[in-house]
Order: sequence, then C-alpha cells, then structure tokens
Amino acid sequence: MEILKLISLFSAALTFIYGFLVFTFIKGWYQLRFVKTIDRIPHTKVSVIVAARDEELNIKRTIEALIAQDYPKTLTEIIFIDDHSTDQTAHIVSAYADQGIKLIKLNEDRALNSYKKKAIQTAIGSCSGDLIITTDADCVMGNRWLSGIVSFYEDKDYKMISSPVAYFEEKSFFERLQSLEFLYLIGLGASTIGNKQPSTCNGANLAYEKKTFYEVGGFQGIDDLASGDDELLLHKIAAKYPNQIGFLRNREAIVYTHAKENLKSFIQQRKRWASKSTRYKNKSIIVLGVFVWLFNLSILANFIAGLFFPLLLTVTLYQLLVKMILEMLFLWDVTGFANRRRLLVLIPVLNVLHIIYIIYIGIAGNSGKYNWKGRMVR
Repeated sequence: MEILKLISLFSAALTFIYGFLVFTFIKGWYQLRFVKTIDRIPHTKVSVIVAARDEELNIKRTIEALIAQDYPKTLTEIIFIDDHSTDQTAHIVSAYADQGIKLIKLNEDRALNSYKKKAIQTAIGSCSGDLIITTDADCVMGNRWLSGIVSFYEDKDYKMISSPVAYFEEKSFFERLQSLEFLYLIGLGASTIGNKQPSTCNGANLAYEKKTFYEVGGFQGIDDLASGDDELLLHKIAAKYPNQIGFLRNREAIVYTHAKENLKSFIQQRKRWASKSTRYKNKSIIVLGVFVWLFNLSILANFIAGLFFPLLLTVTLYQLLVKMILEMLFLWDVTGFANRRRLLVLIPVLNVLHIIYIIYIGIAGNSGKYNWKGRMVR
C-alpha cells in the first residue's frame, strides 16, 4: 500500500504542475489583445511565398484568395515555388502569370532532406519585399488577410509575426476532433508568445522581415531537417530579438486549411511536427514537452494499474477531470476567437484519445523517418 500512496502522490504532483502550466497558457492568451485592422495607407512591400508540391487539387483556390487581397497591388509580390511536382501544379500557377503571380521551379538536382526550406530560401533570395509572408498551397484566407498583417507590423514593428490557422469544411467526426486539437495547438503557440516565451508557430501563416531572416542566418544550422521552416526559425529569431515576436489576434488574419482525412496521414503529419523537437536549443521548451508527455503517461499507467489496484482508478479519474476542466477553460476563449465554440462538446472524447496520441507521438516523432509529399524524410 505504501507504493500505491507514493504513486498517488507523484501523480498528484504531476497533475498540480500540469494545472499550473495550463493556467500560464490561459494567462498568455489573455495577454494578447484583440487587434483590429487599421485602415490607413500602408508603405510596406510584401512578398507572399508559397512552396508547392503536387497541389493541383487545391492550388487554384489558394491563388485566387491571394489575388483577391485588398492590399495595394503595387506593394504586393506573390511567388509560388514548384517543388518538383509530378502533377499539373506548375501549369496551373503559370496560367496566372498575367495577374502578377510569379512561378519559380525548384531545379535542385541533388537529393535534399529539406526541399521546403530550399524552396523558401530560393524565393527569398529573389524577392523584392521587405516583409516575407508564408502560407501553404492548400490554404485560403479572407481578402483582408494581408492588410491585417501589415497593419499590425507597421503598428508594432515586430521582427516576426505568427498569425492564426484553423481547419474548416470538416467532413467527418475525425476531422472535427482534429479541428479542436489544432485550435489547442494554435492557442498554445499564441499563449507562449503572449508570455514572451515563444515556442511554436505555423508556417501556413507566418511573417518576418527579410533583413531579420538574413541576420539570423536564414535556415543555416537547421537546413538538414525536413521540417522546421517555421518553428525552428522562430526560435532563431526569438533568441536574437526575444521581445519582438508578435501574435496577431485578429479574425481577419485567420488562414484556413483542411484536416487530414485519415489516421495514417494524420500520424505522418504529427511525426513531422514532432521531429523538430530534436533540434530545440531552448531547454525550457524541451523540459515542458517532456513533462507533458510524462503527465499523460502517468494517466495511462494509472489506468492500467488501476485494473488491479482500484485506488489508482480513482487517481486516474481525478487526473482526467482536472485535465478536462482546465483545457476547457483554455479552449473556451480560443474557440470563441475562431467562432468554433461548438467543438467544445468533443472535449471528453478528445481528452482520452489525446493521451494515447501524446504518448505515441512523443516516441515516434523522435525516431526514424516519415512520409512527406511522397518522399521519405527525417
């Protein structure tokens, strides 16, 4: 019985610390004020950069959303980089040349592990904008997207701006679960920026100064890893300019994309995202990730052990309740911001599945290769 008490005390300590962490996330989110797009004459030249590979089914919608932006055309440059597509992606992009869409074909003839970073760096090397804005070739956004980002940039003079991304047009229960979980991730990244401890962002909606990109050495030092064109670059810029990273809490700045259709593609995506953690230099982020993994592992371990020792089933129940209530508090405002509060009914299901997912990805994401756009990379 003594060992059960020790396990219970250890689990309670983990739960208490996790609760403290979630409260810091809530605090960080509320540190970020709603931002309205200021209607004024802008002066910043922007280069929107989109790396694309085999996106013939989605890219036309992205192009048209970018063309529809209300930001001055004289200050806008839109560049698509075709990353060795095997479909009609390049042909579709080139059809918009008369509307100002530029196409660069990546002609790298040697094997790389990070084609996306190479594509973005190639575009930056030839672009004319002072502010780089990246998105993906399967995304759409409202026509005030660019105006909102630039208004925030000119008002705050940040070196990098992370902006919100959300899933939409879900077709299944699985996709709706992803939408809620993804909003948690976006809110988490935003909250760390609000707390002046940037940890994560999403390259589907990211802006940074071109001069700052070169000041930190671009992707040098992280270019051997397939992923990380967003998060690892954030860490490099935050190390040099710790107080000049912003999150744009503006609904007009939300970029929309689709959740994964099946479990296999979802796992491959999350293994890719998790693989970046092997290159974190900020030890506090690593410690945070390890702790969250241990907390979730303790819940699963207590449940399994509780089948033989009922006391631990009670401990498991308390851990789940604390986790669910705290995450509900955090997601209440995050989902409200994204106008997706109805997704909160999925929290009980997501809460349980998320434990298994965290444990698995914590191991799989740091061991071996994964498939990305038809290539096996690491």
